[in-house]
Amino acid sequence: MTRASRFLQVALHSSESVAPPVAQVRPTTDTHHGITRTDEYAWLRAENWRDVFRDPALLDPSIRAHLAAENAYQDALMADTVELQAKLVAEMRGRIKEDDSSVPLRDGPFAYGVSYVTGGQYPRYIRVPSTGGDPQILLDGDHEGAGKAYFQIGGVAHSRDHAWFLWGSDDKGSEFYTLRVRDTATGEDLPDLVESTGGGGVFDREQRGIFYTRLDDNHRPYQVLYHRLGTPTTQDRLVYEEQDSGFFLSLGSTRDDRWIVLQMGDHETTEIRLLPSDRPDAEPQLVEPRTPRLQYEIEEGGEEIFILTNADGAEDFKVMTAPASNPGKAHWTELVPHVPGRLILGITSFRDFLVRIERENGLPRLVVRERATGQEHGIAFDEEAYSLGLGGTYEYDTDLMRFTYSSMTTPSSEFEYNMRTRERVLLKTQEVPSGHDPANYVTRRLMAPSHDGESVPVSLLHRRDTPLDGSAPCLLYGYGAYGHAVPAGFRTDILSLVDRGFVFAIAHVRGGKEKGYAWYEAGKRERKPNTFHDFIAAGRHLVREGYTRHDRVVAQGGSAGGMLMGAVGNMAPGDFAAIVAQVPFVDVLTTMLDDTLPLTPPEWPEWGNPILSEKDYRTIAAYSPYDNVGAKPYPAILALAGLTDPRVTYWEPAKWVQRLRARSISDEPILLKVNMAAGHGGASGRFSRLEEVALVQAFALKVVGLA
Repeated sequence: MTRASRFLQVALHSSESVAPPVAQVRPTTDTHHGITRTDEYAWLRAENWRDVFRDPALLDPSIRAHLAAENAYQDALMADTVELQAKLVAEMRGRIKEDDSSVPLRDGPFAYGVSYVTGGQYPRYIRVPSTGGDPQILLDGDHEGAGKAYFQIGGVAHSRDHAWFLWGSDDKGSEFYTLRVRDTATGEDLPDLVESTGGGGVFDREQRGIFYTRLDDNHRPYQVLYHRLGTPTTQDRLVYEEQDSGFFLSLGSTRDDRWIVLQMGDHETTEIRLLPSDRPDAEPQLVEPRTPRLQYEIEEGGEEIFILTNADGAEDFKVMTAPASNPGKAHWTELVPHVPGRLILGITSFRDFLVRIERENGLPRLVVRERATGQEHGIAFDEEAYSLGLGGTYEYDTDLMRFTYSSMTTPSSEFEYNMRTRERVLLKTQEVPSGHDPANYVTRRLMAPSHDGESVPVSLLHRRDTPLDGSAPCLLYGYGAYGHAVPAGFRTDILSLVDRGFVFAIAHVRGGKEKGYAWYEAGKRERKPNTFHDFIAAGRHLVREGYTRHDRVVAQGGSAGGMLMGAVGNMAPGDFAAIVAQVPFVDVLTTMLDDTLPLTPPEWPEWGNPILSEKDYRTIAAYSPYDNVGAKPYPAILALAGLTDPRVTYWEPAKWVQRLRARSISDEPILLKVNMAAGHGGASGRFSRLEEVALVQAFALKVVGLA
């Protein structure tokens, strides 16, 4: 029995039709650089897509009917896994401590943290007196999200005097956030309501008002405004407006409360302006003008500032200092030199110390530097693959910092570390209520040879008693874009597959930064196909090494990783039993040709600009998944989308699925699940998300015959 017939068998006994939805073919053409393309499903893009992001009820009824039919078809073919999905949800939920809480972070008289209640979907933001006492609930997410199909809390911040609590929320999934300010003494929100923001804000030093970013009609953060509390938002002062649609604008502040930080950038270039936090009416001062491919970020340091930058050929970054009163590049002095292959990921400063997190040979470590003497010491771990991260901190004048550690077998642990005495205190270990014994699992790091001889790191997790005779099913995950390195950290949800005999593997393909900045550069623009070849090579290496077989490999990726899924499906359809593509960026060429879409102009440095460059056009056209769907034996495919997703719009996977069905020469099912009440991140509640994970896992189990 083929995999497809297993899917279809249950559908034939269902009252619902097993025939997949067939969208009308309405060919449209476009011509660029003398090259004409035809898109038979372009009509699935709603003409009023901007309005739909704000009010999903405005979606064209014919498009809504088609998406509903896709959901019904997916439901029918997965109907025999409903009980399995429920079991998977129960298992995953059983590994979550429902009444969990963070270890609060101290900020003077209070320590701020997050907690959950048993059965609660959303976090509660709390604070406790630093001297001890009962917690005060500043924001109850379950209360605020009650009755909403979707609810997401954006940025939160408290004022310097602890009198105000700023919070943002989105109830559509389209990432248009509304900001509110709460009186911490009364628990009541002020009448001030700031809409269509990027999600968070920053108080001025005197707590008279907030700075925030505003989104334009194309969903791009392009303005920083200042809202004085108690005044109409129509009177908000424009602090800065970004004129280049290719640059996104973000906002922050330094922990010493000295500066408001405005950062503009795309994927290759940054520019920063500083505004004194006690002078909200001042004009932001430029640090260093934007220069193509110059990246930098700043960290406070009192009378000096620290700059993490790739200036002057420092591909893997270096740390510089400059006077806070004159921070331009002409005054930068080297502090931590560039070392090829040692990628400095980030820095955090304290009054007496500077901490950096760096990655070398694919593994992260922390380095603590004493500012007065320049003496350094490192913090590292011995496992073959692990995740390490700097924890948050509010305080600047302290010897204490936090960091987190986990591996694919080891639950996350949070430590407090005294940078002066080097004493390490374990504050919290992730609790798995249903039980977890790391000794029952094995984590490994393999190196897979790619098509050009490059070695691709692959992180593995499997049960110690899983037979490694080539028969094990494998979930192979990949991303490979924007320089994002996929951490080899602990995931409770993946244990449901691993405990059923799956090998879980992460292919650290080019396009990430696992092996330095050059690893990222080798997987972008004209070298983007390296990402796809690396993923295919990782799967083939796992087969050669006896971990699995090609008809047992399920590939998974989301967003830009979903583009990876579409590409490898076109290039090597026989290498996979199935492909799971979550919010997949599959219509790359069409999207990069449309400068009205939210992310297109800022994405040109990553993928190329096919509007201006015929070379970029041809490069993207050669791999764009939607453009390269052909008469091929595609494996089973499950695509997931969100109706109000501003990052990867719903019509990309909807069109892709239709073209795949029309052209595939196999009988394997191609399914689409559209969340009609969510955006890029899927369901918002912590337990609702598990239902989407369970669907993916049930699909994987069904494909390999373990459902």
